Amino acid sequence: MEENQISMPTKYDPQSIEKGRYEWWLKGKFFEAVPNEEKEPYTIVIPPPNVTGKLHLGHAWDTTLQDILTRMKRMQGYDVLWLPGMDHAGIATQAKVDQKIREQGKSRYELGREKFLEESWKWKEEYAGHIRDQWAKLGLGLDYSRERFTLDEGLSKAVRKVFVSLYKKGLIYRGEYIINWDPAAKTALSDIEVIHQDVQGAFYHMKYPLSDGSGTIEIATTRPETMLGDTAVAVHPKDDRYKHLIGKTVILPITGREIPIVGDDYVDMEFGSGAVKITPAHDPNDFEIGNRHNLERILVMNEDGSMNEKAGKYQGMDRFECRKQIVKDLQEQGVLFKIEEHMHSVGHSERSGAVVEPYLSTQWFVKMQPLADKAIELQGKEDEKVHFVPERFENTYMRWMENIRDWCISRQLWWGHRIPAWYHKETGEIHVDHEPPADIENWNQDEDVLDTWFSSALWPFSTMGWPDEAAPDYKRYYPTSALITGYDIIFFWVSRMIFQGLEFTGERPFKDVLIHGLVRASDGRKMSKSLGNGVDPMDVIDQYGADSLRYFLTTGGSPGQDLRFSTEKVESVWNFANKIWNASRFALMNMDGLRYEEIDLTGEKSVADKWILTRLNETVETVTRLADRYEFGEVGRALYTFIWDDFCDWYIEMSKLPLYGEDEAAKKTTRSILAYVLDQTMRLLHPFMPFITEEIWQNLPHSGESITTAEWPSVREDLSDQQAAEEMKLLVEIIRAVRNVRSEVNTPLSKKIKLVLKAKDENIAEVLRKNAAYIERFCNPEELTIGTEAPASEKAMTAVVTGVELILPLEGLINIDEEIQRLTKELEKLNKEVDRVQKKLGNPGFTAKAPEKVIEEERAKEKDYSEKRDAVIRRIDELKNL
Repeated sequence: MEENQISMPTKYDPQSIEKGRYEWWLKGKFFEAVPNEEKEPYTIVIPPPNVTGKLHLGHAWDTTLQDILTRMKRMQGYDVLWLPGMDHAGIATQAKVDQKIREQGKSRYELGREKFLEESWKWKEEYAGHIRDQWAKLGLGLDYSRERFTLDEGLSKAVRKVFVSLYKKGLIYRGEYIINWDPAAKTALSDIEVIHQDVQGAFYHMKYPLSDGSGTIEIATTRPETMLGDTAVAVHPKDDRYKHLIGKTVILPITGREIPIVGDDYVDMEFGSGAVKITPAHDPNDFEIGNRHNLERILVMNEDGSMNEKAGKYQGMDRFECRKQIVKDLQEQGVLFKIEEHMHSVGHSERSGAVVEPYLSTQWFVKMQPLADKAIELQGKEDEKVHFVPERFENTYMRWMENIRDWCISRQLWWGHRIPAWYHKETGEIHVDHEPPADIENWNQDEDVLDTWFSSALWPFSTMGWPDEAAPDYKRYYPTSALITGYDIIFFWVSRMIFQGLEFTGERPFKDVLIHGLVRASDGRKMSKSLGNGVDPMDVIDQYGADSLRYFLTTGGSPGQDLRFSTEKVESVWNFANKIWNASRFALMNMDGLRYEEIDLTGEKSVADKWILTRLNETVETVTRLADRYEFGEVGRALYTFIWDDFCDWYIEMSKLPLYGEDEAAKKTTRSILAYVLDQTMRLLHPFMPFITEEIWQNLPHSGESITTAEWPSVREDLSDQQAAEEMKLLVEIIRAVRNVRSEVNTPLSKKIKLVLKAKDENIAEVLRKNAAYIERFCNPEELTIGTEAPASEKAMTAVVTGVELILPLEGLINIDEEIQRLTKELEKLNKEVDRVQKKLGNPGFTAKAPEKVIEEERAKEKDYSEKRDAVIRRIDELKNL
């Protein structure tokens, strides 16, 4: 193994070990799915990042969780496909390309649609390259041979198929409705692309004069500029104050138009004056009232939020400038008599940040109720439903599905899937189909594109070759096994994939949905550019390595919860990796050229050997079980405890006895166990820390090309020995207790001491005698006495562990009064523990409900604490009698 020692540098340097490794994995095609009927398929499709910029910590968390699952399943013998891809991200990408063109002194209208799309594709290629570089730096085991893009031809075909199919079923329709309009991006938005924020506004109270001169009627509004489009005033038909006015008309101030007073049940008699202005072209509720009363719809704004010709003298003004001017004019006319400050929720565009305008527009919609009903019904079928992890997020999903509204899917953009609808130039007839009409010269295609989520809703099956149902990947890998995503896009994406998957494939698109939270700053605040508290994952990797970042992100919290980023915690993971590196180097330096086929676990084993193999079995079982339940925080704790405490701190140290001794058979067994345990441990850790584990594994005696395709560890019952585990536990307790006592009286380990171990019975004494070499190695006694009796009344420090009393005669180094004081404190602690356990066991509620195993554990604790307490009481009495 000379060459192995040379290839593992003395210092752990993540940059040097990570460099070139990813390219080596890709060259070996270890991540490419090769259909194998003998293996069970396991599929994940990556939530496609937008081609608008760099990946953030949330992406790093999300993709690392997917990488963990796919690496683990690959090692467990599954036929794994992890499919990569990216989203064209309509509004977001168009905004970026628009900005780039503006910086060159041009506009997209000057360029024209074709040239603009050429620029957009160039942008996509550039940023797709950046994203792939970042995936590589994170070490993601993606199958690039199957990479997809939401605008590639295969996916575009799927989008057209879905649109045409839904249209022909009557589930897609075109109509004039009030939609959410982004005046900055000049496009419609769906409800969930609107973020509501509380802002300081005002209620403007006005009096509209009755046409017959008999008085006025009071209304209030938060958007006075829209009054120019008023076509009625509405009151409740049962409101005694106003019902005599229904059918009369008012003169609309500023415009002088005569508009009717209508009665409608929608009006809340208790709110404000009980009379409301109706603007069907600028408010969704007014739109519905307008439909019921056959009111005209007057649109008074342009697409950019400026006032149009219907706004009269305010034409050309920005909507908010118009508001100021109209308020001033109405005050001068005496119409506006009160302005009342008012905090209210205002919709803002998720993409541009502009205040969203409710706006009358002809758009394309998906009729959601029939699709949602199927998705809701599915959740009642245990074997067919989508399983949310944690389960509470199913309620979030179901609430949205049960309160669904029709989905506005058209966007006034150029970058995206063009709507497959054509309008006849003369007749206005609509042609909706996969292909344009044969006499294309007589038709104009719809200028709009589809909402980005329309195409990404098809992602799990469109990426597999659907609508070709005979496509090999679709037949083999769909439906997918798990989806991993943040709770912030359950509505946007998860729900839409489910109802589209059901509608077009007849089954759920994924079995499980693992929901994680958001990565927050260390103080718990959301990371944002405006706060300047964002952290670039690539910078963290440059400093601490990908393995440290990955392990922190995936083991630092619990499913569904937000995660606070902490540089200190990433650094502590680096320390953990460094510990693994040093322990591995020690093991490799002592392999003495051991080859894989020479690893032999059949030789005579020490208690430490038996114990570490038992602990390895327990760790394999725990890690596998918890990882299958997506409890990666608990997996991390189990791995950390085993590697740091059991393997590095105890077994490595104990292995030095045989390795530095004269017994050749013991040396050979120890080397084999070191090699075996390290190999198995690297496999367990590999999905979390792929780079360091591959590097160490390549230096170990191994078979196979890469740890990525090595077999996942399994529990080997023949290597479990519970008796040895109990014996080792006792030895560790004794060594720790002696170290603690030495520490209390400032006696360094290098100073030899007398040590008496008084065992509770002869069996325990025999275990101690058999393993005296460990006690001598780690406690450094000049004289070790083991038995069931102890010297009488000797001045000493004492400690009590399970089944053994430790007596350390330390004449001249101890104050007896201080020792009695210390033991009295220990007695108080033990009294509390005995009291707590006895109360628990004496509680009928506990003993009736708790499993027998738990009750037995509590009884064992009571026995243990009571024995320790009795030993402490005896020792206090002995010291008092000195």
